[in-house]
Amino acid sequence: MRRVLVTGANGFIGSHLVEALEASGADVTTVDCRRPRFDDPLVPGVGRQVHLDLLHDDLDDVVAGCEVVFHLAARPGVRGSWGNTFGDYLATNVHATQRLLEVCRRRDVRRLVFASSSSVYGDAIGPSCEDDECRPMSPYGVTKLAAEQLCLSYARREDSPLSVVALRYFTVYGPRQRPDMAFSRMLFAAFTGLPLTLFGDGTQRREFTYVSDVVAATMAAADADARDEVINVGGGASVSMIEAIDLASQVVGRPIPLNAVAGMPGDVPATRADLALARELLGYTPSVDLHEGLSRQAAWMRDLPNERLVAFTR
Repeated sequence: MRRVLVTGANGFIGSHLVEALEASGADVTTVDCRRPRFDDPLVPGVGRQVHLDLLHDDLDDVVAGCEVVFHLAARPGVRGSWGNTFGDYLATNVHATQRLLEVCRRRDVRRLVFASSSSVYGDAIGPSCEDDECRPMSPYGVTKLAAEQLCLSYARREDSPLSVVALRYFTVYGPRQRPDMAFSRMLFAAFTGLPLTLFGDGTQRREFTYVSDVVAATMAAADADARDEVINVGGGASVSMIEAIDLASQVVGRPIPLNAVAGMPGDVPATRADLALARELLGYTPSVDLHEGLSRQAAWMRDLPNERLVAFTR
């Protein structure tokens, strides 16, 4: 049993990752400064669950003895990153990451897997490749790119035992997805009949990736043959928002009323992932298509008690 650490363990992707790591037999320590949004328990028997703040608390004890650190803790969201909140994004996504990297280097961690984002690419033309120029269109994307580069710089130190794989996730969805994200809002509108706010004209395209595929790629990254690598993790297909809304309506069996408004700053016209490097280094091929993944997310939402659905109205 190798010992691993997961930061952001109570989050959407983090909670799924912890479950899979536990099932694989890893000795898991989880770190988060927040409670799970839906109060879903992680997994019975998780080795250690530690409540601490990566930005302020001492990290040596939780990192000591870990072979792999999965760093998923972050402040998410493109639209919320403008204005006075930017300091929070900078502190959480960049400064906290640098503090964790220092401890990983000092404690001889072998591999750090960093959860990056397709937002680092910005307004891309065609499938985004890891070697493409990154031109993020939001402060959030800027902080994720900065944190990604910080991780790589620590791996490139001659005296560092640490290797890094940064995974650029493309729009992850599935059970426990944040209420403010697209599929959560679509499904909630379908279930309730309340209007869905559509930003822009609906022609913008996104590559959606089911959470179990993201978890599989993240776990594979722990043992990939790499020193300082960036790898895309996508769902294998890019669809328009109108197509996604139609599919969500089909899955639930109800129409989704729309309230169209202007597009938001930082929203890119399209995302699409080149997955050649993921296939080569991670053996990764997405296995859950959009219809199946949306059906699973809808089934999870359908089973939520009414008091938990309040989160989707905020």
